[in-house]
Amino acid sequence: MELKWLEDFASLARTGSFSRSAEERHVTQSAFSRRIRALETWLGVALIDRSTYPTTLTAAGRDFRETAEEAARMLHAGRAALRASAGPGRQTVAVAALHTLALTVFPGWFREIQARTGPLGSRLLPDDFHTCLQALAEGGYDFLLTFAHPSVPILLDPGAFPHRVIGRDSLVAVRPAGLPGAAPLPRLGYPPASFLGRVVAAQAEGPGDPPGDAPVGLAHVNENAMAEALKFMVLEGHGSAWLPRSLVARELSEGRLVATGGETALAVRLYRNAGHRRGAVAALWEAACALAATADAVAGTADALAAETDAPAAETDGVRGRTDGP
Repeated sequence: MELKWLEDFASLARTGSFSRSAEERHVTQSAFSRRIRALETWLGVALIDRSTYPTTLTAAGRDFRETAEEAARMLHAGRAALRASAGPGRQTVAVAALHTLALTVFPGWFREIQARTGPLGSRLLPDDFHTCLQALAEGGYDFLLTFAHPSVPILLDPGAFPHRVIGRDSLVAVRPAGLPGAAPLPRLGYPPASFLGRVVAAQAEGPGDPPGDAPVGLAHVNENAMAEALKFMVLEGHGSAWLPRSLVARELSEGRLVATGGETALAVRLYRNAGHRRGAVAALWEAACALAATADAVAGTADALAAETDAPAAETDGVRGRTDGP
């Protein structure tokens, strides 16, 4: 039996709707239904009367509801007490992060955080988007570090899970160096339902987006949600792929990989579970917001300086603001 099954049942008892509870629990309706079935199988009784709408509880379900809610509360309280007593005097935060960001962003960013907060303990979960999202939503982690792109909505209640943009990256189409420029390569892809898989699909469908390397043969030779695995497949000459620029910056500068023209911007977001109010959580959030504000101010200054530098080029024939062309 899993704790999330009890939390799922408590949500369904409250909403009376599989679809609303699945949305609240940040899982698909089919996955949510399977978890309710699993709880019923473990108990050996039916908890839900599926012949009615809205959904109602059976007599056994009504009897079990208070037990499930109290058990979930006691387990969460026990976990919090154990964590608080496990390391007296040491503050710890729990962060769920996409694999790539756990490698390329978290180490340096967390060092900057500690420069503002003092020493912090950390518990890091590097995993895929859906697992990390669920880890935050279910209360097991304080923060979520994720990419963000308009093609992939992140359906978190902004009141319960506020976020800040803490960095920028991009998804760039790359191929191994040393191959004839016209040689077509198979595209190494991500699972269609994965975060980066959906971003790549949106790029392929968008009008005017640079196509990068034209795929040949199978469009997805290696369906792996880990961008790191695809990078090494590309380096070994198995094909081309869309990869986070932060992950391949060194290989691009060393000439081991070649960008093929396609690129799309990604934001790096930090989400917080607002229900977690420990001192360490509040301190990290305050430091993260301050760092983000500083970065925004620096970027704004850089943009203003660039605009001033470009201004003389916009003067033609002594007329300010006039440019060549239509």
